[in-house]
This record gives sequence, C-alpha cells and structure tokens, in this order.
Amino acid sequence: MNNSPNVFSDPSPNRFQVNVINESHESTAPSTGDPNPQCYEETSFADEANNRLRVSYRPGNRELYDNFFQNGDMAKTDGSFHSYDTHSNTYYLKTFGHNTVDAIPKIDYYRNTGSISGIKMTRPSIMDIHEQLAKNIAVTSVDKFTKADGTTGGEAAPKNEEETQGGFVKFGWVKGVLVRCMLNIWGVMLFIRLSWIVGQAGIGLGVVVIFLSVVVTTLTGISMSAICTNGVVRGGGAYYLISRSLGPEFGGSIGLIFAFANAVAVAMYVVGFAETVVELLKSSNAIMVDESNDIRIIGAITVVVLLGISVAGMEWEAKAQVILLIILLIAILNFFIGTVIPSGRDKKARGFFNYQASIFAENFGPDFRDGEGFFSVFAIFFPAATGILAGANISGDLEDPQGAIPKGTMLAILITTVAYVGVAICAAACVVRDATGNVNDTVVSGMNCNGSSACALGYDFSSCKAQTCGYGLMNNFQVMSMVSGFGPLITAGIFSATLSSALASLVSAPKVFQALCKDNIYRALHFFAKGYGKNNEPIRGYVLTFIIAMAFILIAELNTIAPIISNFFLASYALINFSCFHASYAKSPGWRPAFRYYNMWVSLFGAMLCCGVMFVINWWAAVITYAIELFLYIYVTYKKPEVNWGSSAQALYYVTAIDGALELTTVDDHVKNFRPQCIVLTGGPMTRPALLDITHSFTKNNGLCICCEVYTGPRKLCVKEMNSGMATKQAWLTKNKRKAFYAAVAADSFRDGVRSLLQASGLGRIRPNTLVLGFKRDWRDATAAQVENYMGTIHDAFDFEFGVIIVRISQGFDISQALQVQEELKKLEQERQALEDTIKESECEEGNYGIRGFFRKATKLNITKRAPRKGNSINTISSIHVGEFNQRLLEVSTQFKKKQGKGTIDVWWLFDDGGLILLIPYILTLRKKWQDCKLRIFTGGKVTHLEEEKLRMASLLNKFRIKFADIHIIGDINMKPNKESWKFFEEMIEPYRLHESCKDLTTAEKLKREAPWKITDAELEAFKEKSYRQVRLNELLQEHSRAANLVVLSLPVARKGTVSDLLYMAWLEILSKNLPPVLLIRGNHKNVLTFYS
Repeated sequence: MNNSPNVFSDPSPNRFQVNVINESHESTAPSTGDPNPQCYEETSFADEANNRLRVSYRPGNRELYDNFFQNGDMAKTDGSFHSYDTHSNTYYLKTFGHNTVDAIPKIDYYRNTGSISGIKMTRPSIMDIHEQLAKNIAVTSVDKFTKADGTTGGEAAPKNEEETQGGFVKFGWVKGVLVRCMLNIWGVMLFIRLSWIVGQAGIGLGVVVIFLSVVVTTLTGISMSAICTNGVVRGGGAYYLISRSLGPEFGGSIGLIFAFANAVAVAMYVVGFAETVVELLKSSNAIMVDESNDIRIIGAITVVVLLGISVAGMEWEAKAQVILLIILLIAILNFFIGTVIPSGRDKKARGFFNYQASIFAENFGPDFRDGEGFFSVFAIFFPAATGILAGANISGDLEDPQGAIPKGTMLAILITTVAYVGVAICAAACVVRDATGNVNDTVVSGMNCNGSSACALGYDFSSCKAQTCGYGLMNNFQVMSMVSGFGPLITAGIFSATLSSALASLVSAPKVFQALCKDNIYRALHFFAKGYGKNNEPIRGYVLTFIIAMAFILIAELNTIAPIISNFFLASYALINFSCFHASYAKSPGWRPAFRYYNMWVSLFGAMLCCGVMFVINWWAAVITYAIELFLYIYVTYKKPEVNWGSSAQALYYVTAIDGALELTTVDDHVKNFRPQCIVLTGGPMTRPALLDITHSFTKNNGLCICCEVYTGPRKLCVKEMNSGMATKQAWLTKNKRKAFYAAVAADSFRDGVRSLLQASGLGRIRPNTLVLGFKRDWRDATAAQVENYMGTIHDAFDFEFGVIIVRISQGFDISQALQVQEELKKLEQERQALEDTIKESECEEGNYGIRGFFRKATKLNITKRAPRKGNSINTISSIHVGEFNQRLLEVSTQFKKKQGKGTIDVWWLFDDGGLILLIPYILTLRKKWQDCKLRIFTGGKVTHLEEEKLRMASLLNKFRIKFADIHIIGDINMKPNKESWKFFEEMIEPYRLHESCKDLTTAEKLKREAPWKITDAELEAFKEKSYRQVRLNELLQEHSRAANLVVLSLPVARKGTVSDLLYMAWLEILSKNLPPVLLIRGNHKNVLTFYS
C-alpha cells in the first residue's frame, strides 16, 4: 500500500478500530509541524447492526470531514470498503493498524440474495487484494449486492426495503410452534376414540401403542431439529427441509402431496366438527334436511368462516389458535377433575366408578374384539400423534425458525404424550369395559362375581357378554364427556380440537404450496407463487385449498381417502428422517447442525419405521402413496429444474465419485477394459461442435471426454477470461447433452498449454490416453511459429504415450465467425423489437396526434435521419454470399449429429498401432447414428499373395469379434503416383523449399540459419519414397473411398528432428485432400484389442 504523508494514526489504536484514511496525491505539505492537524473519522465495528458510521470529531480542521461527504457520497465502513477516489483523495480502511482494502469478517458477505434480515454485500475479490492497487480510479459503491450466481441484484433492493419497512408479523416459539403443534396433535381422537383404544388394548398395550406412535414422531422431531439448525430456514415447512436436504426431486414430489394432504385434512377435520354438531342437532331434534346434507351444509359454512380468519392474516389466525388452545386445555382439565368427583347412580350404571384398583387391574390386559388386534388399534390411533409439522409449515412466519422449531416441536410432543398417557390411564382406571346403563342392574345377594370389578362394586353387567351394551370403554365413544365434571366442555373441546386442526391445515397447505410454486419446480403452478400483503400471504393458495376442501366435504367419502392422507403425512416423516441420515452419511462439511442430539442411524431407523407404519395403517394406501411419489419423482427428474440448493444428494455424488476413483487406482489396467479417453482441442466447445460430436460419438457412455481450450496472451487478461467462461462452457455442454468436461489453461503458447493438459488432466486411473484435434487447414497461411506449435503438440502427445486422432472435414471446424454473425443479428432483432414496443407504447400513451405530438414522439424516440456515408455502404451481393457461406458452415458443423444413412466406414489399416484404428470405428458402429454403416477394411499386401493376405486379415478380425462387410488388400501402394498428383504436391511445397543445393555452401548455410523451418533438398530427397506413398495413398483413397461416410486412416508419424514441420503438414494435406470426413489415427502402439477371454 502507498502510505502518503497525510496519514494520522491514533497513538494507541484499538485492535478492532477501523480508521478512514485520506491519501492526497496532490498535496505536498509536510505532515510534521502542522499545529492544526486534519481530523479523521473513527469507525467502530461494534455498532454493526445499524450499518452506519459512528463518527467522532477531533479538534481541528473539518475540511477532511467535508471531503468525506463530497457530492453526497458517504464513506462506507461495512467491511467491503474499497479504495475510493474523489478526483484528488483516495480512502482506505485502517484495520489492525494498517491501511488496507481487505475486509474483516462480516455476516453480510454470507447472505443469500433477497435475504430479509439484511442485504448481501460483496467483499473485495481476490484480484482486488492481490493485484497492484490502481490510484485515482473510482470504485463501485459497496452498497451493491450480488446474487448467488454473481450477477448484480440491483432491482431486488427496493423489494427488500419495502418488505423490511412493511412490518412482518413474526411469531415466537410458543405461539408459532408450541401452540400449533399441541392443537394439531390433540385431535378429536383424544375425546372420542382414546377410551375405545385403551379398552381394546388394555392399559399396558394401550400405553405401548401411544409410545410407539410417539417414538415415530420423536425420531422425526429429532431429525427435523437437526435439519432446521443447519442453516436459515425459510417458508415451506416440510417441503423446504426435504428439498434443501435431498434436492428438488424428493422435495418436489413430497411437497405436492404434502400440500394436497393438508388441503384434504381440512375437509376431514371440518367433517369431524360437522358430525359432532349434527349429533347435537339430532339429540335436540333440530335436523335441517337429513344427516348427510346437514354435515355438508355445516361443513361448507365452517370452511368459509375458517377461510375468512386465514385470509384476514396470520395475526388473526394466531389469536384464534390461542383461544382454541385455552378451550382445549380447559376441556382436558375438566376431564381430570371429573375423575375425582364422586360418581352418581347414573354414571355408575354407565360404568364410571372413580379410581378403583380392581378396575385398573381388570383393564390392564388386552381384550381385543370384533377382529381387532394390536396393529389395527395402532393404525387407528397413530393419526392422533401426527401434527408435529404444524409449526414447521409456517417456518417463514417465525422470528427464529432454527430455535423455535426444535424447541416448540419437541416440547409439544412431550406435553401431548403426557396428556394422552394420562387420559388413557385415568379413563381405564375409572371406567369398566362394558356397562348396560341401567341403574337397576345391581348385584343380587349371593351372586358369584367371578372376578368382575363391576360386580364387586355392586353392579351386574353380565348381560353384556350375551349382547352388546351401549356403555363402557368398549361401547361408548362419549366416555370423556360422561366422566368429566361438566359435559358440554368436552363438546367444546371436540369443537376446539377439530377447528384448530382444520385451521392449522388450512394455513399449512397454502404456505407449503406457495414455497413449492416459488421454486418453480412445476412450471404450470407458478401462478400460485404470488403473495399479498406485508406477510406475503398466499391468497391464491388459500382459494385453491378452499376449493379442494369444499369438494371433499361435498363428496363426503372421507373414510376411503383418510388412510391415503395419513400415509402422505407418514411419507413426509420418512423423508425428513432420511434427509437427516443422508446429510450425515454424505459427510458434507456444510452439514453442521447446532442441534447435537441426533444420530444418523437412529434417523435411518426412524425412516424405516415410518415406512413400516405406512403398511401397518393400510397397505394399499401405502402402495398408492409410493406410486404417486415415484411418478412425481420421475417427472421432476425428467424436467430437471434449474436449482442448486447444495443438497446432500450432490454431496453424496461427490463422495461416491471420489471413493470410486480411489478404488479404481487399486485396479491394474487390462486390455479388455481399455476405452478411448480423449482430450479434445475444441477451444470453446460451441465454436467447434463437429469435432466434439465425432469424439462424443465414441466416448459417450464409454470413456472420458475433456474439451480443452488454451488461452494465450497477457496472463492477467487470459486468466480473467478463462475464469469467467468456465461455468458457461460447462453449462453449454450439459444443456446440449454432451457427456464431456470442459478444461482450460492459460499459457505462453498453444503448445505449452496443451503440454500442461496432457500431463495434468484426469484423476487417478481416469486419465486421458488419446489426443483429438482438428486438421490445421490454414497451415499454408500460418506463421512458422504457429505450425511449429501445432506439430509440437503432436510430438508431445507421442512423447507422453498418447494416441493421436486428427480429424478433417471439408469446411473446417471453426464456426466462431458464424456464431458471431448470429449473435449480432440476434441483437439487431432485439433492438428492432424493443424499438417497435417503444413506438407502440408511445402511441398508446400519446393523446395528441397533431404536429406537436409527432415532434414530441420523435424527440422522445430520438429519431433522426442520417446522411448515408460511403464507408458504411453495404454490398448486398457480398452479404448474401457471406450469409450463404455461414449457413453452409453451420450445416456442416452439425453433420455428425444427424443419423448417417446406409453406407460404409472405410478403415485403411496400413500400420499396426495396437488396434486403436480398428477400435474407434467399431465403437462408432454401435451408435444409433452410425449403426447402418458397415465396416470395410483396407490394408496393404503383396500382389502375389492377395487371397492369403485377405484370409489372414479375416481370421484376425474374427478373433477380435469385429464384424466387417468386406476386406480389400491393396497391392500397389508402393507404386509411384501419377504425374499430375505429384506435380500438385511439388507446387504445394514449393513456397516452403529452401533450394540450398543450387546455392553455394556459404549461402546455403546462411539460408538454413535464417529459415530453419523450410524444407531442404536433402530432406525432400531422403523422404521422397514416403512422399510418394502419401500422394499415392490419396489416389487410392479417391478411387475406393470417395463415397464412404467416413474414412479412418493410419496417421503417418514424423520422426522428431528429422522431418520438418511443413513437410509433414504437406503429407497430411495431400493424404486427406478431397475426401469425405477423415480420421487420421495413430495409437500409442500398446494393445487395445485382444482375442483372449
């Protein structure tokens, strides 16, 4: 850092004090001896919540203070402070006693975009810290924040500000979680079915039933607590927890059915309420139409009222829940009070005798009747234990979801469990299983009681063995009302339980559904993502939930749907448990829950237990649940929503990949397992798609494919361009379904970059073994250094024992120019469209269409005529030709994407390279695009033994189990080419010949020094036979393979230091000239084929 003279530091600075320092580059006044030193500002990071300066003024000149607020800009001290320039002064932060632009740790740097608790801020990049500080450069204000993907989120700021100023209604853990969970868990089951359950199962097994249900909910609560405390929880409840842990596939599938289950649950609870009201009307002989229609009428009215409470806002709904909880608690307390009030003759006749040891002992064991058993009783009770997600479902409306959900949920489970167990034991200790209700059924003197507790207490209920009685634990669902001190309070409790559960479900369903729609996993449902008001209420979701609930109320066939709904909730519990297990198992460093009382294996046991309970409750409902979830999972997987939540599934993919790569290192290579693993020098993969396509044809699902790009030039610019394009180019590969990786390096030269890639690419055994590159069509126009780089790359590949594949097509591979033209045309079209839209808007807004209005519109749109300039004239014919050329180029670039018709792949296997030249075309014939092409094999042989050579080759191919259509033995490869062909070759290399033989020795040596890359006469003479062969081979290729779909040819090898680069390029040029697509292949001379099993 540059420390200017005008830097004033505190004699004893605090360690966490940050001082704004002024560096005046124009001031020359010495700092010593100033009687009135400039003031400076001290910023304390302790007042971080306000995110503002805390300024203390030192005595002295306040000019510097005025400079700080020059032009209305205030110096920022939020930790992302950059050097800031106001034409003459540069400001830094003085942290730990030093001037720096480095930021101190601060929570704002770690926020997500759109966080309602604060604005995401951007710390200085590593480039800002690492690169040399440029003075007198204005730096962007640090108020700006960026999205998670790095783009500026400027338009999101007003929204956040509006939300913050709007005043959210947030709930604490008591009102937001504890109250809701208790109300949802304490359902109507507590009042009308618990006595029957304890009558069937007895006190012992009844308590086991309760505790088994509680085990499921407790394990789920523990897993949910761990997930909730592993980061900020937003709205969406179970959907949010599961989707952020297991990914959108599981989250999207369970979120939809969970929201639907809550919507139908509204109908279930409302019908339960309506049935109770109808029973009261029936007892009062006040039925309106008939029982079924009365249930529908009362249910419909109830849903409308509940909807009104919900739409009024969460605050009103919370108040209603508190009132309902108070009623519910009074009803439960009323029951316990009633158990100690001495029972009268009527109650005794109905089986209630207060607390009696004999009744407790008699009711302790099970007495299953009417085909009921332990699991059927458990299936009936278990839905009463659910409801633990009521608090989590409104996670977006909680002040501190991380603390509230674990605390409130676990305490609610504890309180409700105690209540269930207490009510069950008290009821079973006071009421006998069967009673007639007749006050005259008393014990006759001398009667043998046979251990009956009722008989010992003076009542004879023996007639209940012969016929079903109407009272007692087994027969009367209104036991709690009978036992209670004041019966109507139990009815009020039933109303409270049903209405509170209905209200909780009516709120939960839209909240979860809104969160699901916001994530846009199901695009058709995005309409329901919109929220209204300060609490972002899902009004549209409320209406949809109302419609679903009303439909099921009017259908009134809830007995069939109820088991499916219970299984939907259980599926959610199972996935919450599995999410906790999966996150722990993936061992992601990001899995750091603050809640420590969990275990991954216990969570897995909880998930398995939930799945088991699903089948216990109803096996066909469980099958339907799994089928629906599987269908939605497959749908979401197929659609591949563009979200990245850092799920444990991603972490597990990584761990699995690392483990697989490590295990692979212990496996020795074997020729049977050889597969082409390619480095493809495509540059940007979109610029040479045909080269990628042909390579992808033999590496897809079979081997490794790495698209590589080498950046050359100034290192700083190269690195910046490389880093900015990495994600985009890999995304292009993914979007275009190319199973390939993208890698890039910055190097001083193309050859150095490729050399780095050849040495460092891959991981363990997953390493490239083949280099694929396009033929350098412009080698005759290129500089000597460029040709040397290209040839050096091939030499390096052979040095590192890579196979080499050079691909040539007629139009070349590079379509970057055509892409640029397309991009420019696209921009022009967008500009034209924008202009048209602006004109239409202007016409709609403008009321005056007179002369004045016309000029106003012209001024607004800045429409001016410009005189045409000669330099800008466009040659229409030329443009048409360029367009046609670009179109042809684009068509050629897609030739390997199309299905190849019936034809041949001609393999000219001239030299044995280990079999790579044979393996590549064989793999191609296995692909759908190439499966109609037959292999034709061409090889050299003696003219006198053509048939023997053919049989020998056929035998070899059969041993390799490679199907072929024909074998051609070429006996005249070594013949001289015709004069025209040879003349063409000589003319091609003429500009690059040295012609030293016709010069004197001194001149010749001088020419060699000046142009060492040129072809000498001695070299041309030494390799004349080889040159003849390349020219002759092209004649044979023209004769036999001109109509082939693809030509695969042995690549000639240039001996290092002997064959010049230009001569070798001339060989490749003449060899592959005027042919269909050509693959010049040379393996590394290690076997890639074997005939052994």
